[in-house]
Amino acid sequence: MAPLPLSPTLAATGTYPFVKLEEAKRRLAAEGVELIDFGKGDPREPTDPMIRRALAESLTEISTYPLAEGLPELRSAVAGWCERRFGVELDPDTEVIPTYGSKEAIFLLAQVVVDRDAGKRLVVTTEPGYPVPDRGAAFAGAEVLQLPLLEANGFLPDLEAVDPETWEQAAIVWINYPNNPTGAVAPLPFLERLAELSRTNEFLLACDEAYTELWFDLPPHSGLEVRELGNVAVFNTLSKRSSMTGYRSGFVAADAELIRALKQFRPTVGTAPQEFVQRASVVAWNDEEHVQRTRDAYRRKREALLPTLHGKGVRLAGGRATMFLWLEVPDGESSEGFAARLLEHGLIVSPGTFFGPAGEGYWRLALVPTEEECRRAAAILEELL
Repeated sequence: MAPLPLSPTLAATGTYPFVKLEEAKRRLAAEGVELIDFGKGDPREPTDPMIRRALAESLTEISTYPLAEGLPELRSAVAGWCERRFGVELDPDTEVIPTYGSKEAIFLLAQVVVDRDAGKRLVVTTEPGYPVPDRGAAFAGAEVLQLPLLEANGFLPDLEAVDPETWEQAAIVWINYPNNPTGAVAPLPFLERLAELSRTNEFLLACDEAYTELWFDLPPHSGLEVRELGNVAVFNTLSKRSSMTGYRSGFVAADAELIRALKQFRPTVGTAPQEFVQRASVVAWNDEEHVQRTRDAYRRKREALLPTLHGKGVRLAGGRATMFLWLEVPDGESSEGFAARLLEHGLIVSPGTFFGPAGEGYWRLALVPTEEECRRAAAILEELL
């Protein structure tokens, strides 16, 4: 049988990094190793009972296709949350669209924005970083340029080092703050400068803000706060804020022109979440108490690990926000070698190189195990480091 021809873009993207972790987990579990999984950023905090109850109460006897534009109640809840949280007024009918989580919307954005025949086929991303914007751009036939996130710059891209031609050729510039994997936050002047550049050079500033509600000191800023200065689209989700990864519920907030384009495009490839998920999402966006409890839980887990790490000379390089600790690898070890050493003792972490070459020298620890598991992991690290 002749081999089936496949997309060369698919072959070029390779295996998604966390698939490798899952394979290693299965191998070690089969060997009887007790695992504590700090690898993937998938929250294991319970979804609040009121959200689960709202979902159950919204199940109907007859199930219909949800409209891509989403329920008016959900759009209004999102707009209300954006105003309370960031002081920004959005028109829920023209400037908000619900999405099936944020990952698919991030992946598909280049399909809507990039015009390969118009000379603006460049998508700018950051590295180390979440690989989905790069992969989505590649499948859309765009060119991708990665700006390095260096600790010397606070894990912000050096905007002044980017040549004017790059800004002129860009169709989309992606940022992700609070940042995965580094935990860095973006100051307001940085967001203002990028928004101004987006207006001057006619690109879309796309802000992945999945972690805005997980912080350890001050609430992070949002691209929504600078939307009047340029062309800004913000992507957010209930996955991390409300521990609802499996629900798949997020939104895009942008100007009316982009939202119209998304309403035209999205029925072709996907839609909003199921209606019962949307109704549970209304409850989630309208409540802050469960979010505060979630922040407190991550803070306790962070505090269960940091004293041991500090005591062993492992430097916290990032981690002011998000559910992640971005840590320096001990002298003399590579990121992947160090992660492999921990793995053999049952601690699953992500080597920094999973997120790009600039991640060498670092490792990411996702604070998703229980507080008790974090304390057990600290005891293991005490012996290994």
